[in-house]
Amino acid sequence: MTGNTTTKPFSATSETAGDRSWQTLMTLLPYLWPKNRTDLKWRVSVAMVSLLIAKSIGVSVPFFLKGAIDRLGLVIQGDQAVLGAALGLTVAYAGARIGSQAFSEFRDFIFARVTQFTQRKIGLETFEHLHSLSLAFHLDRQTGGLSRVIERGTRGIQTVLQFMLFNILPTIAEVIIVSVVLYLTFGPEFAVITMVTIALYVWYTIAITNWRVKFRKDMMQKDAEANTKAVDSLLNFETVKYFGNEKHEHARFDKALEGYEAAAIQSQTSLSILNCGQGIIIASGLVAVMVFAALGVGAGTMTIGDFVAVNAFLIQLYLPLNVLGFAYRETTQSLVEMDKMFELLTVDRDIKDPDQAPGLELRGGQIEFRDVSFHYGADRPILKNVSFKIESGQTVAIVGPSGSGKSTVSRLLFRFYDPIEGAVLIDGQDLRTVDQASVRRAIGIVPQDTVLFNDTIGYNIQYGRPSATEEEMKSAAKLAKIDQFVARLPLGYQSLVGERGLKLSGGEKQRVAIARTILKNPAVLVFDEATSALDTHTEQGIQASLRDVSKNRTALVIAHRLSTVIDADQILVLKDGEIVERGRHENLLKLGGEYSRMWRLQAEAQDARRRLDAVENEGVR
Repeated sequence: MTGNTTTKPFSATSETAGDRSWQTLMTLLPYLWPKNRTDLKWRVSVAMVSLLIAKSIGVSVPFFLKGAIDRLGLVIQGDQAVLGAALGLTVAYAGARIGSQAFSEFRDFIFARVTQFTQRKIGLETFEHLHSLSLAFHLDRQTGGLSRVIERGTRGIQTVLQFMLFNILPTIAEVIIVSVVLYLTFGPEFAVITMVTIALYVWYTIAITNWRVKFRKDMMQKDAEANTKAVDSLLNFETVKYFGNEKHEHARFDKALEGYEAAAIQSQTSLSILNCGQGIIIASGLVAVMVFAALGVGAGTMTIGDFVAVNAFLIQLYLPLNVLGFAYRETTQSLVEMDKMFELLTVDRDIKDPDQAPGLELRGGQIEFRDVSFHYGADRPILKNVSFKIESGQTVAIVGPSGSGKSTVSRLLFRFYDPIEGAVLIDGQDLRTVDQASVRRAIGIVPQDTVLFNDTIGYNIQYGRPSATEEEMKSAAKLAKIDQFVARLPLGYQSLVGERGLKLSGGEKQRVAIARTILKNPAVLVFDEATSALDTHTEQGIQASLRDVSKNRTALVIAHRLSTVIDADQILVLKDGEIVERGRHENLLKLGGEYSRMWRLQAEAQDARRRLDAVENEGVR
């Protein structure tokens, strides 16, 4: 079945931001406790224990400080006997602070491998899933924006793990512990003020941060738009130059950046409001507690050490609480970014294999299209009841005007799409019933537009079969008649081809594509208008190579130039999605139908070009 790629209701509009954040966290958690990874589970456990030890030691720090100050007060009054105890408590105070910091750093050290594993695992799964999606999904998506979603989502994982596990949750636990200690040690008013201040702080932080989310989302969207426009423009560098549209591209990019600038200003303004309110709340709570402590000292119910201890408790608590505001903002933003990445994992695969689908069994490579109908949209039929058969070792050509559905035939054969009706078979096996990877292993293609990786010539040839040896790669290059060209290059097969192969000519790229296909050694070959963009001389050389490659193989040739298919065993004439004629070249010319008309038009166009060339050459002489 085909159609538009759909997503599961992972981020349905009925869900709140909190629901989505919770779902995102639930999606993340299994990666922190992976099956068959005892080493990582051990690290998680040790990190949690280290966290508890660090917080426990941290709570004891103010008591050591209180004891040291109270004893120093006695020393000032003349009691020299307690000086040693004061010094001991001072050393203990320093040791506790060092110990708390050491266990915190050890926790980060131990947990680092878990964080990196989680990032790598989710990033890899997303990458694999994107490769498993249908061609329709990738045609609808913009690569620049998509790569930015994956980049930010993967980076957000580390932020969430760092802040959620080691800041937000521990700080909440520390707030509860400190409040209990203040209640039991100094009285209920201290605990109440502390809890009210923190509750007000948390409420204000969450409320303002949620208000700011729309600005952050807008920033992300504008940033993705700007990145997409930049990538798209740079990928089409030649086209920009051909039309002299640099200023147009600059204006488009600047407009996208202008939108990001406005969203960023709104975000920064709202951040200032948040920080200002947080500072007022914390300062008010701290002053209130210190006033009560000062009154207690004045009344004789508290010592100077108690006053300092209360201050130390609150400062110790408010420091991570200040980070809590930042952590909540970053965690919320990271959850939004992770949510977008996890949405990609919920995109349904249009083209699915049956459970335990067998591999394709090749018995010569016979191809059959049986009453195939197909459309990309219900209002745009492409193929209508198309039926033909290519026997093993035969070469069959499909010709027709642009938009007649020729290239769709190759996409159905590769199973980028499934027919709406009918079936596509290889050696009698419906492609929907076998493993699609085995189908694609059996087919090699030389496309019209050969897009190469921005790597070396050798890498691009070896891409046909990455496990091939260098000798096999060079042998394929020789058969494709590109070896002599490569030999003239200073770096030989290590020469870089540039972005999308732009450093090579059209003919050179086609020969690389042929070499790649030869190395793959498929049973079925598809030539999708492989020479339509080449000059006549280059085309003749490429055609000779294609004939050599297709010997003893089943070949499907999709062509625009009829002169390239006159030797085909059968020619199918496709028009408006239907086969209107079929037969060999000579027979189709005798019919005087659509093929004959196309042949006559192309011959007239070729004669006109020759006459024009002759006139130009005469003018030069």
